[in-house]
Amino acid sequence: MTNFNTQTVCGIIGITPRQVQYWDETNFIKPSVRQATGYGSSRLYSFLDLVQMRVAKTLLDGGVSLQKIRKSLQYLRAHAPEVKRPLAELRFLTDGDTVFVLTADKDKIVDALKNGQLVFSVALGDLVRELSSKVQKFIITKETTVRVGGLEFNVLLESNPEGAGFTARCLSMGRMALGETEEQALEALKAELEKGIIKEVKEKIG
Repeated sequence: MTNFNTQTVCGIIGITPRQVQYWDETNFIKPSVRQATGYGSSRLYSFLDLVQMRVAKTLLDGGVSLQKIRKSLQYLRAHAPEVKRPLAELRFLTDGDTVFVLTADKDKIVDALKNGQLVFSVALGDLVRELSSKVQKFIITKETTVRVGGLEFNVLLESNPEGAGFTARCLSMGRMALGETEEQALEALKAELEKGIIKEVKEKIG
């Protein structure tokens, strides 16, 4: 399962690190994977967290204030407690002033604030597809090879959305290594592969 740090969240959703921090500190949208525990630690968000953030940004861009979104969520938590993450599970409609929610009953629309005229809706299906596409652009995966001790190994190189850097994996040897750059990750993996080769040789001799 892929998780996302603050920097990656900002790039995908189009919000600022300050917004991410504020939403967390005010219990609007908190990271469900890992909380920040102090200076230098990073928040980690799930894809479902991204969906909630994207819905919130869509409502904000549509002219709905953060205060009104909060009031709507308070209403939903009180009247639909079975819905744990309203922003990711329900469909919202708004006219920039009022927030409406489509329920499981297609003939019923919950007015979370007051009556008003419908102008546009947040279509979760389209939004999720858009997010999935953006996420894939942030995760770079490619195959390459490295040579160690005269042997050639296939390597999977992947960018790390949980933080800066790359992960290099050699599945055939069950080895992996991290690096801030692709080159550093590959060099670190070579060192791990050398350890693996030496271990195998010693086991055969022993």
